[in-house]
Amino acid sequence: MQARHTLTASERSRLLPFVVASGEISPRDQRDLMERPFFSLSKTKRTTPILYAAGDTRVEVFGMPEHGMATIWDADVLIWAASQIVEAENLGLTTSRFLRFTPYQLLTGIGRQTGARDYGLLRAALARLQSTVVATTIRNGQNWRRQQFSWITEWEICASRNGRAAGVEIVIPEWLYRGVIDRSLVLAIDPAYFRLTGGIERWLYRVARKHAGRQRTGWTFEIGHLHQKSGSLMRPSDFAIQIRRAAACQPLPGYRLSIERAGVRELLRILPTDLSTYPVDNYVNGIGTSHASTIGTSHAGLSGLHTHKPQLSLWPETAIPALNLSNLDSNSYVDGKPRSADNPSCPSIAPFKGPGDGP
Repeated sequence: MQARHTLTASERSRLLPFVVASGEISPRDQRDLMERPFFSLSKTKRTTPILYAAGDTRVEVFGMPEHGMATIWDADVLIWAASQIVEAENLGLTTSRFLRFTPYQLLTGIGRQTGARDYGLLRAALARLQSTVVATTIRNGQNWRRQQFSWITEWEICASRNGRAAGVEIVIPEWLYRGVIDRSLVLAIDPAYFRLTGGIERWLYRVARKHAGRQRTGWTFEIGHLHQKSGSLMRPSDFAIQIRRAAACQPLPGYRLSIERAGVRELLRILPTDLSTYPVDNYVNGIGTSHASTIGTSHAGLSGLHTHKPQLSLWPETAIPALNLSNLDSNSYVDGKPRSADNPSCPSIAPFKGPGDGP
């Protein structure tokens, strides 16, 4: 039975849809999400809040008991959505916070399988993204003025007659959308990122890409500082062990890790080994909804981007009658105490495992 929202009108009724094109594109990540603790690094359910403060920057993340906090694997959905928006904007097309696509497009775009289990994991990821509440002062200047939102404000999966998921609709928050269409806030990432299996490894790659980038001299972090930035529930000593393990395994595509010491301080040095990753080349601007009749992406044919009438037969207006808002109390806070650990490992190229599946 689908959850229904009875308090406010659907944002989808007020936004023109951006129908995502098919084809391979360069994945892009949003800078603010790459260096601060916005996601759980564990594959087990986390409801303990993330509370992070550094100067004027504050990040608070709350997971609901029913679904738990959105994980760094769930963030692949946001990376893929951001990549599609940036690609369209780079082609001179306006976009929308309201995206339509097929599960197959998303799953193949982030290196997942497309079996029944993977569609089930996608549903669970969308539920966590919608029910996770984020409050942050990022991009609000010197004044402590926070914005509060969920990673997905609405979502719906449209199933075919045989019960297979055929189409997806999501609405992303304005805060994320503005951070995606601003060229200075987006970086290209290595597609091999999606094959990293450990939460800390994935988080470390994003930190490396954001800070070390293409600098030949790389970047150095104090491991204690990294622990704070990660939002991890691990003890600092256990976190340091996992950083040393990552340095021994060398899992990050394009970067090499080494442990150094400066007196009593333990440091992690990150050096780029492959300078092929690069920032987004073309400036993207403009906030709006698409009024283009077609959209072409590199390495792909044309795709429908019609905004005046329903686009594909997957989405007749009567086929998706209700919102799928998985938690009506998503703006409430959850209190809790640390009681779980992150789940890092030396990665092997293996199929994706969803939260709760173990290492």
